[in-house]
Amino acid sequence: MILEDYPQFTIIMRGNTYEEAEAILTSMKGYENKFAVEMTLNTPKALENITRLKNKFGNKIKIGAGTVRSLEDVENCISVGAEFILGPHTFSEQMIELAHEHHLLAIPAAMTPSEIDKMFSYSADIVKVFPAAVVSPRFFKDVQAPLGKLPLMGVGGISAKNAKDYLDNGASYLGLGSGMFNLEDVKDLNIENLKKSFQDFMDM
Repeated sequence: MILEDYPQFTIIMRGNTYEEAEAILTSMKGYENKFAVEMTLNTPKALENITRLKNKFGNKIKIGAGTVRSLEDVENCISVGAEFILGPHTFSEQMIELAHEHHLLAIPAAMTPSEIDKMFSYSADIVKVFPAAVVSPRFFKDVQAPLGKLPLMGVGGISAKNAKDYLDNGASYLGLGSGMFNLEDVKDLNIENLKKSFQDFMDM
């Protein structure tokens, strides 16, 4: 997978059952080029669910793994056909190299200019600024003043209410977790309401 093919927004599925994840991906119809999805590895049956989702939606939706924390995690993601990996912290150089050897995008997390610079020196494709709500939208603009334009992803506390602020301040990508949907809609597998959440987000 190349960076140019990676959508601007990523849906983070943490703790979701396969059925809930399936409902989210089904409701994404029409927005497949705008959103990727990740299932975090600390979700029960995460690797099995990634395989099932890839088999059903992989020809239309970019599907990857989150909460990737070790070289073993990267190997497991490769084995199930994940297209990208995101972490909650920095990656080792070996993790990024292994991901690239198997054509996965590597998206480690960072929270300081030094960590961001280090991850790009290791050839990270995107660096996830996490938790973004703690540093505020302005951080993205300020950190790129000395470092130059960078592919940064804001994750943590992002919703339709504040997404535009992050984009206007220089975030190239956003990760969307629990703030994206009404949790009852996810539990109830309410595809129509989930569709409306996608529509509302794109109308922000």
